[in-house]
Amino acid sequence: MAMALNSVIPHTRALSLSTSLPSSPHKKPSSPQFPHPQNRRTATQIVQSAASSSTKTTLPDLEHQLHEDDRSNSLNPTFTSASAWSEFARNVSGEWDGYGADFTTEGNPIELPERVVPDAYREWEVKVFDWQTQCPTLADPEDQVLAYKTIELLPTVGCEADAATRYSILERNVGGVNNKVSAFAYQASGCYVSVLPVEDKSLNKLLEVEYCLINPQDKESRVRIIQVIRTDNMKMVLQSLRVLCEQWYGPFRNGEQLGGCAIRDSAFASTPALEASKVVGTWRSSSAVANFNGSQNNFQELSGDSEQNSVRDESGLILLPKQLWCSVKEGKDGITHSEVGWLFDEGRAITSRCTFSSAATLKEISVASETVA
Repeated sequence: MAMALNSVIPHTRALSLSTSLPSSPHKKPSSPQFPHPQNRRTATQIVQSAASSSTKTTLPDLEHQLHEDDRSNSLNPTFTSASAWSEFARNVSGEWDGYGADFTTEGNPIELPERVVPDAYREWEVKVFDWQTQCPTLADPEDQVLAYKTIELLPTVGCEADAATRYSILERNVGGVNNKVSAFAYQASGCYVSVLPVEDKSLNKLLEVEYCLINPQDKESRVRIIQVIRTDNMKMVLQSLRVLCEQWYGPFRNGEQLGGCAIRDSAFASTPALEASKVVGTWRSSSAVANFNGSQNNFQELSGDSEQNSVRDESGLILLPKQLWCSVKEGKDGITHSEVGWLFDEGRAITSRCTFSSAATLKEISVASETVA
């Protein structure tokens, strides 16, 4: 894969030995799909179900953390926003399934490795860009602890509800004794931004910046845009890019419920990219901000309601499918802005930004609601 990540765990546990190829040799294979439960979210369902779910060993010690009153983690969280965190935990927890793809820094989708693509696709010269993904997520509503994993499923031919193989599992722990992130900012809506140092053999410093944006019109729909940024002589440059489009399918089950034919979304990487004309120009924004400049508290709520007008030009924009875009741009005085955006409706967008100093240290994280001015 193109993205440099430090803890991708290859995993090839076959969940079923059955496979189903097209009944006719002349029938073109369809997109891979898997079944999902169709239960809808209720106000208290997630956290209650999560507390009673068995995590086994895949989310490290999570249930232990949920019952442990341990506040000695490296993030030094404050507990002045207990209600906001509880709401965040309710909105972020559950089974988030969908599709994910890697893109070049120009916004072009990257094909999956040939070794993971079924022969039927190659015979029909069908290019496969998308992984089907699962993201079981669990947050403690009382202590600021969050754990989730991104599971990639091998592509299959047709609707193989009884056959799925996990290709890789990438785990993330925020807060608590297993914390891995260097900074984390959250919003009650379920939006969050995490900054994670990435191990790399070169002398360059790598940061993984993960943005999770909830659709303001549908709290069961979200996107995650993950940028890996390389710091070379204090200059921050985008190295790789991943996009995941996900839907909420039910309370936390640790990924044990496979996806399938009833999935509400489809592969997206090769669909048309956003048109630049829809996002350039003057926008009016209302921002919630977390200030990390000189702060010892690296676990913060995004708060406030700062309003301003800003002008977005096409320079440096990476235009993506699903009405998404992102950029990593250098501004005045060596400051670098990492930004992502989602045009969820005509003239309406949700955006998020990380601001880094000239020394490549995090200064600020924001999430904004934007409308065309």
